[in-house]
Amino acid sequence: MKFGIFYEHQLPRPWNDGEEQRLFNEALEQVEVADRLGIDFAWEVEHHFLEEYSHSSAPEVFLAACSQRTKNIRLGHGIRQVIPGYNHPARTAEVIATLDLVSNGRVEFGTGESSAELELGGFDVPVDRKRRIFLESVEHICNMLAMDPYPGYKGQYFEMPCRNIVPKPVQRPHPPLWVACSQRETIRMAARLGIGALTFAFVDPAEATEWVDEYYSIIKSDQCVPIGHAVNANICMVSSFSCHHDRETAIQRGLEGFEFFGFALGSLYAFGEHKPGRTNLWEQFNQVRTKTAEEAEIGGQLSGSRGGIGTPDDLREHLLKFEERGVDQVTFIQQAGRNRHEHICESLEIFAAEVMPEFKEREAERERKKAEELAPYIDAALARRVPMSELADEDIPVFKSLGRQVSEVSESEQSIYERPAAG
Repeated sequence: MKFGIFYEHQLPRPWNDGEEQRLFNEALEQVEVADRLGIDFAWEVEHHFLEEYSHSSAPEVFLAACSQRTKNIRLGHGIRQVIPGYNHPARTAEVIATLDLVSNGRVEFGTGESSAELELGGFDVPVDRKRRIFLESVEHICNMLAMDPYPGYKGQYFEMPCRNIVPKPVQRPHPPLWVACSQRETIRMAARLGIGALTFAFVDPAEATEWVDEYYSIIKSDQCVPIGHAVNANICMVSSFSCHHDRETAIQRGLEGFEFFGFALGSLYAFGEHKPGRTNLWEQFNQVRTKTAEEAEIGGQLSGSRGGIGTPDDLREHLLKFEERGVDQVTFIQQAGRNRHEHICESLEIFAAEVMPEFKEREAERERKKAEELAPYIDAALARRVPMSELADEDIPVFKSLGRQVSEVSESEQSIYERPAAG
């Protein structure tokens, strides 16, 4: 099983000068530490206007900075908003390819559509059509990354003429494709599309068995028709994280931040209301936290999965359950609430020294067996895919420069006046 770290860049109020800069600089240092320790992935979200919960609106900038401070860790968009209202498909293809180049082929292309009103409404994305827009966008971003030239497209939700999108990525036909999943149906969709499932839902290991089994049963069935030019059959699940030799210290350092993560997520996506620039989620969270779960009526938002918070033995027991159920990757929610930078780094050091090695020992053989088992199913899935038609050379349109167009129009207008009068 592989391991990752995950960033929302949370910054609870009140905010003081320089705190956002400190937040980003500390996150960069944490990714450096993770890379040195051999952790496999660093995932970065894209969110807009979600104050306190996520100050990560330009993940491509953060991941580009990470690429120059690390050597091996995979750099994941977890996720990039791909609906044109957020990012035009051609711009997404350009960003993914450029990041893949500057990182020497370490990009994971996670995709998503969002379900937060502050984001959707801020960019005027129609809620009732966002899934259809998302699917159209993902398919054509993959075509833009893989095709030379991209033939052009006039669809229901976006259109553009024939262009050759440059640069092209190191990883061909395109970096591994993922989608954010918070519900069981999205897991099914990921499998049907042949893409990795980033499950941002805190699933109990017992429940994970059903999610994993269903995902891989669809990958192996004729329901799987890849939306991209390659299949990325992987399932990632998130976990809380705080590791210390003393259990109470681990809880003291990590639980409050994880509970704030759950509360803010629930407030922004499910039960809250928000006044831009004024709502104080941290204050609301602390008011709720002092009540009992029965009094709060949303206590379930504060519990979640605590299995990743504890001693090395606690984490080992927790993670073995995911490994036994076939989860490919566990990604840690380590930067949350007011979790402190030095505690995060210490937790990563302890985890890498005392928990991760035994999982690493089994990983190569697990990957080999998995690849061997899935190979015929992936070949069959790719054979079912109907690719976008390439243009023959003679069918590739020619586009005149703007200067030439203006010149030819001017010459045409001049010739009208130079013609001899009739009669």
